[in-house]
Amino acid sequence: MTLTDQLTDYINAAFTGLWIQTSEPDEAEREIVQHAREQHWTIAVWDIAGGLRLPNASQAATPQGTNGDPLAPLRALPTLASADGTALLLLHNYHRFLNNPEAIQTTFGQLIVGKQQRTFVVVLAPVVQIPVELEKLFVILEHALPDREGLERIARELTSDTPDDLPKDGALQRVLDAAAGLTRYEAEGALALSLARHNTLRPDVIWEIKAQTLKKNNLLSLHKGRESFADLGGLQALKEFCLRALTSRQTPAKAKPRGILLLSPPGCGKSQFCKALGNEIGRPTLILDVGSLLGSLVGQSEANLRQALRTIDAMQPAICMVDELEKALSGVGSAGDSGVSSRLFGTLLTYLSDHDSDVFFVATSNDVTRLPPELSRAERFDGIFFIDLPDVREKDRIWALYRDQFGIPQEQARPDDTSWTGAEIKACCRLAALLDLPLSQAANNVVPVAITAAESVERLRTWASGRCLCAQNPGIYTREGVAAAKAPRRVHRPSAN
Repeated sequence: MTLTDQLTDYINAAFTGLWIQTSEPDEAEREIVQHAREQHWTIAVWDIAGGLRLPNASQAATPQGTNGDPLAPLRALPTLASADGTALLLLHNYHRFLNNPEAIQTTFGQLIVGKQQRTFVVVLAPVVQIPVELEKLFVILEHALPDREGLERIARELTSDTPDDLPKDGALQRVLDAAAGLTRYEAEGALALSLARHNTLRPDVIWEIKAQTLKKNNLLSLHKGRESFADLGGLQALKEFCLRALTSRQTPAKAKPRGILLLSPPGCGKSQFCKALGNEIGRPTLILDVGSLLGSLVGQSEANLRQALRTIDAMQPAICMVDELEKALSGVGSAGDSGVSSRLFGTLLTYLSDHDSDVFFVATSNDVTRLPPELSRAERFDGIFFIDLPDVREKDRIWALYRDQFGIPQEQARPDDTSWTGAEIKACCRLAALLDLPLSQAANNVVPVAITAAESVERLRTWASGRCLCAQNPGIYTREGVAAAKAPRRVHRPSAN
């Protein structure tokens, strides 16, 4: 439902207080003024700089002397009322003035008498900040960002003089995917920048503008690396699962992929896989750092998470990555942070279960014992994968990758890499190139995590056996010598009679 459709319904039902949350007040005003003209409503617009104006009337009919007084437009609203008509007053950024008793009381009185006069107060603001005295008198509407059709219309308008600059078919869809989540102003700027640089519309330029947009709120970051699955040795079953889930053309519209949870000891490639996944399937990878969401004010952390999730949904299709989830949720169940972690966790659980956007959520963890059990319920993730230490075949591929990357001759002997992770193989090759040493000597500076954290690694392997999907091979992960987890035994006791 469009903004004007919602506005019509609420005005017909005599809701005299309407709060429209918008990042594009000029565009929202244009739509409302045009709709008011079609509906034959009287409309006035006020802002602190320009004062009160009547956009659908002549200049002579514009009231004067209302520039600096935020109460003047409310007092002037009854003069716009008519016996059989409807009058709207649009107030730009009026939340800045609802912080004193006189403004609150004047607004309250106007909203009450507006039901008989058919006068309506419409606030256009980027945030919802309603004083408690007025909360019950306002309804909140949201001015949606432009959809694919709106973005395509902007692209066609910018290339109307040179239609050959507009990409065709799949290339155009990639441009529109990149522009999703931008305001009309931002989209026009990004598309114009691409035309100025390359005489065509390119997704990479649009993502450059989008990355700057993400930096402004500091809630999300855009990964710009060029990793691909070719840079990862092994994890074949995990790669095939994600590619099939995210690229299948026969998937029903309602069967959208949700995401995966990756468990493994440190250094086995979880984060590398997340970053490579977006490049492999042509989606942006958004990194959600839960630590950056924490605010100093009561309720600010929860509001930041909700805003971040709305931004992620607006940028669909996308990959959302949360690294080391157990650390972000370390305070769940404790009272040390006044319940902030628990509330963040509840919001995240609701999103994982209920979101219907085309966002693939990828979370990683090194310690499953610190994850709340509710996280593993069905329909929150499509699968929970365990990434074990690489086997012999995977190590061969990893050694080949990093030998080539750091320029180490293939004939140089490999050190004993028993229980090494991929990160430790990379460290050995890097140190050998950095210090100009043979691999066998560089290996003396590498201490495997399977030794420094042996107990944690064994505990994680034991827990994963029979509970998680295997990232290396199709099917359930089962460690040799460890029995798969079994359901609790049910005992039938004989009757006392």
